[in-house]
Amino acid sequence: MASADLDGAEDVSADNPYIRDPDTDFPPIEALSEDEATREVQYLREAIRFHDYRYYVRNDPVIGDRTYDALFDRLQSLEDAFDLQTETSPTQRVGGEPLEELGTVEHPVPLLSLDSSNEEADVRAFDRRVRDGVDGEVAYVCEPKFDGLSIAITYEDGIYQQAATRGDGDTGEDVTQNVRTIRSVPTELRGDHPGFLVVRGEVYMPKDAFQAYNKQRIQDGEDPFANPRNAAAGTVRQLDPAVTADRPLDCFFYDVLVAGESSDATADADASRGAIAYDGLDSHWAEHETLPDWGFKVSDRAERLEDIDAVIDYRNDLQAERDSLNYDIDGVVCKVDDRAQCGALGTTTRHYRWAYGYKFPARSETTEIQDIVVQVGRTGRLTPVALLTPVDVSGVTVSRASLHNQAEIDDMGVNVGDEVTIQRAGDVIPYVADVVESHSDDTFRLPETCPVCDSPVERRGPLHFCTGGLSCPAQLKRSVEHFASDDGLDIEGIGEKAADQLVDAGLIEDGIADLYTITRTDLLALEGWGETSADNLLAEIEASKDPSLSAFLSAIGIPEVGPAVARDLATHFESLDAILAASEDDLAAVEGVGPTMAAQIHSFFANDRNREAIARLREYGVTPEAAAMAGGDELAGLTIVFTGAVEDWTRDELEALVERHGGDATGSVSGNTDYLVVGADPGTTKREDAAANDVDELSPEAFFDLLADRGVDVDA
Repeated sequence: MASADLDGAEDVSADNPYIRDPDTDFPPIEALSEDEATREVQYLREAIRFHDYRYYVRNDPVIGDRTYDALFDRLQSLEDAFDLQTETSPTQRVGGEPLEELGTVEHPVPLLSLDSSNEEADVRAFDRRVRDGVDGEVAYVCEPKFDGLSIAITYEDGIYQQAATRGDGDTGEDVTQNVRTIRSVPTELRGDHPGFLVVRGEVYMPKDAFQAYNKQRIQDGEDPFANPRNAAAGTVRQLDPAVTADRPLDCFFYDVLVAGESSDATADADASRGAIAYDGLDSHWAEHETLPDWGFKVSDRAERLEDIDAVIDYRNDLQAERDSLNYDIDGVVCKVDDRAQCGALGTTTRHYRWAYGYKFPARSETTEIQDIVVQVGRTGRLTPVALLTPVDVSGVTVSRASLHNQAEIDDMGVNVGDEVTIQRAGDVIPYVADVVESHSDDTFRLPETCPVCDSPVERRGPLHFCTGGLSCPAQLKRSVEHFASDDGLDIEGIGEKAADQLVDAGLIEDGIADLYTITRTDLLALEGWGETSADNLLAEIEASKDPSLSAFLSAIGIPEVGPAVARDLATHFESLDAILAASEDDLAAVEGVGPTMAAQIHSFFANDRNREAIARLREYGVTPEAAAMAGGDELAGLTIVFTGAVEDWTRDELEALVERHGGDATGSVSGNTDYLVVGADPGTTKREDAAANDVDELSPEAFFDLLADRGVDVDA
């Protein structure tokens, strides 16, 4: 047949017999000469690449799955029989030798993240910033915001060379062998392609494939994946590429990072727009139309739009169709089309100024409230929690959800037995949004006495509080947990379970200072504690006796005082005694502390019980020190979190270093965090939170490089 008979067949030989209606009744392999086998292998490779292109890129296959499998099996048999394997053959997608660990690679240009919001006003503000920052008319390219794993892939002379995850934006994990197994990722480019090319895409697991694969895992006695995104991310990071090859991954491509005749193009790389030295790629829409010609799969839902009103309509229309798509999305991406305008807009340290993520509202499902329990926090606040008939919300099984406070309960009229809507704020935290159908005659009421210690409950505005203070075991447990948390003195070994155990055993009765009276014998008498764990905890407790003043203020549970306010107080007063002696006016003069908060802080320190608790902590050797405040504003605007050990540095020293130079060092990761610094033996929670919030990870070396780039002299 002629190659012009089929769209996209120009890259295969005109006489290739395996393009249309291929005959799969192959002659016996033993009857072939080496030259005949080599020729047939060439035809088969061409044909399989063509059929992959028609299936994955054009979404218009011309042969059935059974025929495709027959061609693939024939190719593999011929390669094995005549020792004709090559690195770029389609048969090499089945995987390779298992790795001991994933290495890291440096991206040729930075891979930045997106600023985002689900509020229309924020998207319009983005549009105003764009129009104020460039000359001429502005058009946008919009496409689905895929909920998968971002990767960058490098090609030289049209041949697949390297794939890496986004990582911290500058370096990523080397997943070359694993990504090679994904059939929608070309191993050889088509058409008139650049000599050196770096493209960005999103690896995902289609919904139907995810359901089928989970069903098989359950049948095989394995745990199912929680959702397609986790399945895709975990699969790409497998150490055994054969495992990746066995799982149904796919990939969309949406950005050209580098395009030129050679890798020298990266010398002119700019974080705002990469390095493009290739005719015809002067806009994002040109990228979208060109990528398929080179063999890359792009979204058929992308559109070029003339103004922000059209962008908003596009997002709303796609939101309505979200569930009908065979891949997960959590919003849309809006990009300035013109590359020259993108270069003029530039970037922040984390985000492209020319792109924005317009996210969808939180997903919701309906279920029934089986019971409502009341939790008591460290400040005595009573929080009603609905126990639910388990329901899947965006791939996460939810069995409990917050009801916030009595005012919201009254507004919804909610009670046990009601059918309710559950949403996940930011697709993470579940809460009861409204009542779908009431099955009760009354509304749930918070109790008049504490469910833990039976002390009277008092109402302060919309909130209810137990008046028992630290005589309430629930408050004492949570106070101990908070004191030892990352936002407190960072005492490893004391979490929720250990705090409960220490209080229940009577080792902590009169307040958090009792922590410093615990002995090795006490711990060894508790269930689950051995000599090593006991010794480790005692060493952590001893090491916590010299905290920074800001960490101490955050740890002792002052209402409304978290790490940021604690740092402001420590910077302003420089000693604990000065804070204890401060008046309300003195406290209100601190940057970040208003009159209301000043009154709360003053009331806390005026309380005899709290002053006694602080005195006992000092008696047992806890000596908070103000960090030296000499420094500058080099890190102003950055929020940094640390996890794991950094050689020659304590956590307090690192946080003090950041604070001295104008940055914020917090104990937990949120959407406001800029970087998570990952040292040796890191915890999993912060890294999971970083992944969920798209927070960049830095190695200790990259962190110190960042300091140097910002003009911070660590040795000063």
